[in-house]
Formats: sequence, C-alpha cells, structure tokens
Amino acid sequence: MTNIKIVADSTCDLSKELLEAYDITIIPLYIQLDEKSYLDGLEITPKELYEWSDQCGKTPKTAAPGMDVIQEILEKYQKEKKDLIFFGISEDMSTTCNVVRLVAQEMGYENLYVIDSMNLSTGIGLQVLRAAEMASQGMTAQEIVSRIEQTREKVRASFVIDTLTYLHRGGRCSAMTALAAGMLKLKPRISVIGGKMDVTKKYRGNIGAVIKKYVGDLEEDLKKADPARVFITHSGCSEEVVSQVREYLEGLHHFQEIYVTHAGSVISSHCGPNTLGVLFYEQ
Repeated sequence: MTNIKIVADSTCDLSKELLEAYDITIIPLYIQLDEKSYLDGLEITPKELYEWSDQCGKTPKTAAPGMDVIQEILEKYQKEKKDLIFFGISEDMSTTCNVVRLVAQEMGYENLYVIDSMNLSTGIGLQVLRAAEMASQGMTAQEIVSRIEQTREKVRASFVIDTLTYLHRGGRCSAMTALAAGMLKLKPRISVIGGKMDVTKKYRGNIGAVIKKYVGDLEEDLKKADPARVFITHSGCSEEVVSQVREYLEGLHHFQEIYVTHAGSVISSHCGPNTLGVLFYEQ
C-alpha cells in the first residue's frame, strides 16, 4: 500500500466516482454570494449559482480555501506520516497553491509537495489521475512531482463559451465585448496556455453547432493524444449535445476511457451555462 496521498482543490472537477476510485481528497474553494460564503462542491450547485446570478445580475466571487479548512484536512495525513502531493489551480488564476504552502509551513508538514497545475478544471484532473496511477506503481513522491511538472505543459485544455454574460459580470470582459458577441452570436474558444486563459478562436452560431465544429477542429490533436483518457467537461449542456460529443470521440477509436464530468461551481461561475470543453494529454 502506497504511503502517498493525493489531494487536489475543488476546481479539478473530477466526479465523485473518480475521486473514490483513485482515493483523491478534495480541498474546497469558496463561492461568495454577496455576504455569504459556500464551500464549492459541498454547499452549492452550479444550478443554484446561475439562478442567483440571473436574479441579481451579478457573478459570484470565488476565493481560495480558508487556512483553517486546509489545516483540518491536512492534519490527518500528517499524523499518518503520509507523503502528500497537492494539486492546485494555476497560480496565475488563484492564490490557492500559496495558501496551502503557508499552512504546510505553519504545520511543519515537511513531506508535502505543492504542484501548480498551470491549468484549471479537468486540465488539473488529468494530472491528478496520472499522479495517482504513478503512486500505485510504487513511485516516490519526488519522482511523481518531477514527472508531473515535466509534462504538465502537454495538457490540452480548451472550452467553448456560450455567453460572455458571466465573464462580463465578473469583470473579465467589457460590456461592449459581451454585447457584440451576443448580437453576432459569437462563441469564443478559450484555451489554457502557460497557466493563463486566452481566446484562440471565435465561432458563430448556436451552441450545439459550435460545439460540433469545435470538437471537429480538435480531431488531429485528439488522434495524437495520450490514449489513456479524455474528458468532456461541461457546465450544464444538454444531454443531446454531450452524447454527440461522446459518440464523436468513441468514433475515433483512440481513447481507452472517455469521462464526462460536470464543472463545479467555481469554474461554472466564470464560464456560465452551456460551456463545454474536451481535455486531454498530448503524447
């Protein structure tokens, strides 16, 4: 039995089934609706978040986990003398990794390693599952950290956004940009590059047709991807659209595992409903 414990923050968007199968522990970030805070994945759902946002015309704020929450989770593994590897959302997007480092330092938790995933959502989840597999194969914590950090830039994370309303409410794009995109039915493709989000393409049309075009544009990269697994991660797309994407990926006859996951409240609060991404490692 391995002495390594894998922990990730809630933005990794892994399903309950995957968390249990790979024995992954989650540290939740906070969602703030006005003066009240909720733990991501535990106390609020994306559906409730959208209802609140549309009702008041605001986007929830998100915050790194509290130091007390982190310490409570880490104490158990420190007592068990586990080598702990923590995965956090890109440090260009959140202070989560640094807060975990501070807590570990205060606790004197020497065998704790913090990995800046330089990614978000299942772009983190891909790294987490790979690390868990390495641990089960008997690799040391240092070996796992080294290999993950050497290959994290090979994670391909992108997604198509249906509406810029939520990014606008959160101050991440201007009112004019959001209005123009709505009038022209523009759907941006957002890619994570070097730990930061960037618009890499713009599509036009209804979201169903756009997602089909987006996935088709990825075909050459998908055929050259690590065949172990691919994620379809979405923030409330219709079952029909998700099924079409899954069938498309199955038709490539390339991936051993195709996982469908629902984005948590932190990711959903920024991207809004009907966002969908296909995420994988390149070879």
